[in-house]
This record gives sequence, structure tokens and C-alpha cells, in this order.
Amino acid sequence: MSKIKLTLSGFMFLLLLLFGLSRVFSRNPDTKNNHDGYAPSGTLQKMIVENASVTMQLDLNGLNGSNSLVARPVTLQFSAAANSFFPILVFNDLLRAVKPGSMALIPSRSGGIPALPVRLGASVKQLVVEKRPSNQSFGLAVRDSKTGFTFFDVAGGDYDYNANARSLGIAGGRLLISKEFANALGRPSDAGSVVGKISVGAAMQPIEIKQLVNGKPTSAVVPPLSQRAGPGAPALVAGPDIIVGDLPDMVQVDAVVVGSQVGLGIATTSCNNGDTPVNFYAFPNTDHSFFPENLYRMSGGADNTVRFEQIGQSWVKHTFGANEDDDCNLGCNTNNCVQFSQLCPGCSDPYLADENGWYDLLGSRAWVNPFTGAFPPTAANHNGHAHDGVSHRVRVNVDDLNTTLNAGATYFAEAAYLNPLEYTWCQTHPGQCNMYNNASYHQFLVNGTTSFFTFSPVGQAVRMQPAIKAWTGATVNQLEPDPGNDGIWFMGYKVSNPTPGVYHYEYALYNLNLDRSIQSFSVPLGAGANLSNIGFHAPPQEPGWANDGTVNNQGYSSMPWTVTQNATSITWTTETFGQNQNANAIRFGTLYNFRFDADQPPQSTNATVGFFKTGSPMMVAIQAPAGGGTPTPTPTPTPTATATPTATATATATATATATATITPRPTPSPRGSPPQRPRPTPPSRP
Repeated sequence: MSKIKLTLSGFMFLLLLLFGLSRVFSRNPDTKNNHDGYAPSGTLQKMIVENASVTMQLDLNGLNGSNSLVARPVTLQFSAAANSFFPILVFNDLLRAVKPGSMALIPSRSGGIPALPVRLGASVKQLVVEKRPSNQSFGLAVRDSKTGFTFFDVAGGDYDYNANARSLGIAGGRLLISKEFANALGRPSDAGSVVGKISVGAAMQPIEIKQLVNGKPTSAVVPPLSQRAGPGAPALVAGPDIIVGDLPDMVQVDAVVVGSQVGLGIATTSCNNGDTPVNFYAFPNTDHSFFPENLYRMSGGADNTVRFEQIGQSWVKHTFGANEDDDCNLGCNTNNCVQFSQLCPGCSDPYLADENGWYDLLGSRAWVNPFTGAFPPTAANHNGHAHDGVSHRVRVNVDDLNTTLNAGATYFAEAAYLNPLEYTWCQTHPGQCNMYNNASYHQFLVNGTTSFFTFSPVGQAVRMQPAIKAWTGATVNQLEPDPGNDGIWFMGYKVSNPTPGVYHYEYALYNLNLDRSIQSFSVPLGAGANLSNIGFHAPPQEPGWANDGTVNNQGYSSMPWTVTQNATSITWTTETFGQNQNANAIRFGTLYNFRFDADQPPQSTNATVGFFKTGSPMMVAIQAPAGGGTPTPTPTPTPTATATPTATATATATATATATATITPRPTPSPRGSPPQRPRPTPPSRP
């Protein structure tokens, strides 16, 4: 019998061992693993939970804040959903790592569920045990799978793997009241208090078996699962589906301020969530993905959630070559796929944050069609450019990051991989169209005031949702003005009541991949509505560059939109396409804000949105001081269900979308290994 017992405190050593293994999967397929002259040989298995039992022993007196010195124990028994993706790596029958993932918990039917605190009792049928990434304070957590609410952090715990039985045991984990749960209980000082223990006994099964010889994989087998997949198991969708699986890091690429701005890079891990390979051919081939990177800030009001603004954007990064990792836990399958030139089904590909800030790998947004994914082979031509520390990167004003000026603000990084294959697939397979889930976001903490800023990720990335969905308390609609012929955009709005008799109206229009762009926004007003503090906000634009795809290489305009108010409406406009093709329209990957205060409470009504390149205006549901009844004002309107995109360009959007209830993103297992380092400043050549 081969058996190894590990404690959480020993995981760093194991991760170092695992990093040695991971080096063989360099982005360059010709790279040899001769690190320190050692390259391992043997069998590497990736395993998931076939079935499991989970026991939580809780002290109800501790949970309820009792001063009693006598514990009131209660035991909760669960089984884990079949084939839960709680992955481990086993090399030569020894446990080498537990990767991020989760087990959905199914309460035992015997004994019933005891009386628990209300918040926990309401979630007990939808709990998960989650393995967090290595950069988190605690390795395990118990949370609500639907809301993302964390009840317990888990400290300590022994991991015991039995190779003969293919079993994993976790014993002695201490259940600590999370900060989130302590606040919900009204006892914030109880955060970190020990209120019980957790243990897990799991039967494991391999989902991938690789044979390594001198560090290089010589064969790979994907065994069939032993039973029907449960809620935690991934299922690749039909067709190509490239998504952003993680945005694990953000950096200021150069420690300089140019004018009043700094340049940032955001790390991305793309994943193919589909069963069809996605091409990653390098320039001059135009069959590859590209992605813009954006930065947003939520701030304003007593709770810093009044407005959601885009404060930075980059040129687009053009991809080149793909690793075949499995950072999204989708089950990387390289069969019938050209490795490196394609991102294979279920596989992932990382880019470092500073690499996404390399000038020569970025191309102007003006060259690309975000809906069709088309662009010319010269879309990243840098001839005639004299770069500085912010050129082409995520360009952000220092004052928008200064933590003294933005106390309590929340920041979100976003990326959206756009791909020509997804467009052509959608045209020929309309029932298998996956081109509207490409954006993901991740919350970051900002540290710095004037010149050099650092960033720390918070929680996990929220996959397949644009950052506007993180706007706390807002209503967010998804709209599709011309289905099948152009992309989608999002209408977000929030009404607050900062002082008696004053209502603040905040609107955010976000264009995901709509090529026609947005040129005007008009809000109806009720009779006698008095407006003040009328405002507009847009992110900084890149200046004009040689060969940048804009008319006369002048870059896009930064001119604020013109505002016009009359007795029945307030309207913001930029120049029309006929007047100025470089006008400051809301192009793909950008979010613009419109706002005012009014002395009338909100009513449900329709705004009018006009387009820049083509298409008739469309109506979209909002709230505004439009009159027409006796409202019941609330500080923040309650979001409702997600809207189905409108059928035609002139249809009225009648439903509204669910806004994020809190600023804490719902955790999604987003594992990330250490991607291979590449030398700077010259990007490596790729075949």
C-alpha cells in the first residue's frame, strides 16, 4: 500500500514539486524540462470525487452567540454529488496537490436537519465544500452554491490519500465563522471563532492519466466516468466556446506616470468551454482570438455603490499559440486537435499580466469587428510608434486609482475573448451559438496614491459575465438590436434617494460586442421635473497612432457628449457617423455613464437609444422621473429577472435583469497554475 498524509501547512512544498512537473508544459513545444537536471518519470493522474460523505460537527451555542461554557453539539451528515469536481493530482501513487474545485453537498435524509441559525438553515440544501486557490488565507470554505455566501472558513486539516483504495480523507478541519457570516449574525467580532469540525471521506476516480518519461508526456488516457455526472461535473457545450476562466493578476507594467496616467496589464486565462478546437494562429494569420482589457470602479454614496464607471481600457491583445492546460477543470482533451496552434476542447491558455502589456502584442480596437471577429493581418502594425509607459495598455488616470481620493471604492478588471470561429459557427449552427458569454471579471484591491500602484485579487473571477453585473443593487438588461447580424449591449441603471426629496438617477450603457456602436441616449421626463447635477463619464481614449485604423490616424475623440434638455426629455449625443467617423461613440468593450438628480421619484418607462453606424433607434426599459402615477419611492429599485434580448431593433425591452446582490462575486472554481515565464521585453517567437 502506498499512502501519504499531508497537512495544509505542507502544501507549499507540494506546490513546488508540482511546479517542477508543470514546467514540461511550456508554451513553446520544443522546451525541454531540465530544471536542476531533474525531469520526473512516472504516472500522473488527475482525479475527481466519485462519491463522498461529509460530516460537520457544530456547536449550536457557539453559532448562536451563547455565553454558555457548555457546548451544544449537533452533527450534519451530507453526501457529495456524483463526479464532483474537487480535483487532486497524484504522481506515482503519491498525492501531490489538491486543486481548486468544489463538492456539492446533499443532506442526509436520516435524522432530519436540526434547528440552525436562519441564514444557515435556509442554505443547508445548497451548500458546497470549496477548495480555494493557493493565494487565499484558508484552503477550504463552506458556502452557498447559489449566492456565493461563505459561512465557514476551514483551518487546518489532514489530507490522507490511499492509492490502493483510491480514497481521499480530510480530517480535523476546524470550522471558523466567516467574516461574512459574522456580519449577517450581527456579531462581527465573532469572525474567526471556532464553532465545529469538518471531515470528508471520498472515493476518487481518474479523469486523465498521463505517462511521463524524463518530464515529457508520452501518452494520455481519459477514462470514462464510473457513474452519471452530478451537478459539479462540467459538460462541454457543442461548438467552439472560448471564455475567460480567470483574471488572476493585474500590474502597473512600468513604474512611471505619463502626464496624469499609468499603464496596466491584466493577466488572463482563456478556456475552451466547447467541444470544438479554437484556432490560435499567430499573425499574419487572422484566425485567432483577440481580447480587450478594461478596468471599472464602483463608488459614490454612503455605501460606495451609487455609480459603476469604466476608468480604463487597452488596445486588444492578439493571441498566438496555446498551452493545453486544464485551469478551468473542464477536462482538457487534446485528441483530434493541433496542440499549440489550437486551444483544444476543455483546455486553457494563460497570459501573464505584464505580457498583456507588451506593446507589440497589442493592436488598435479600430481594426477589428467585435461581432464577426474579422481584422486585417496588419492589425498590430507599430511602425512609426514611439511608445511610453502607458501606450496601448490599460490607460488609467492616477486620480481614479488614488486610494486617498477613492476611499471605499471597489475595482473590477474585465476581459472578453472574441473569436472569428465563434461567429462563423453561429451563422451555420444557430442553435449552438456561444459568442455572447466571452466576458469575465475579477475584483481587485488597489494600493497606492500617486505614482506606483499594486493590485491584489479578491475572491475568484466571475466567469461568463461582464463586469457591469457586479454593480450592487442595479438593474441590468441585456439587449440585442439585430439578432444574427450584430452583437449585444447592456443597459444598467440605479436610482437612489440620498436626501429627502432628492433622487439620484444613474445610467450605464455597456457595449460588449456591438459593432454599430451607440450614439445617443434619451431619458423621458415627467411634467415639472427639475433636474440638477447633470453628468457624463467615459473612460480615457488612446491617442492617435500611425496605422491605428482610425480616420487619418487621429484616434477616437474624447469630446464629452452634448446634453439637451426640454420639458419632456433629457438627451445626450455625440457626433453622428456622417459628421465624424472618429466620434466618441460607445464602441465595443466600453461603458459610458449618464446621470442627474431630480425632485421626482422613479417610474418605469422606456429610454431611447440611437446607434452610430447603422440601425434604427430602440427602446429600452429604465426608471426615470417620468410622472404618470403615484409611485412608492425606494432608495434602490429592486432588480427583477434577466431580460430576453429583444427580437428586433425597434422592439421594446419589457423585462429587466437581475443585478448582483452584493459586490462579492460568486466563487467559481478558477484554478491557476504558474504559467511559464517568458523573457522581456522581446516577445518570444512562435511557429
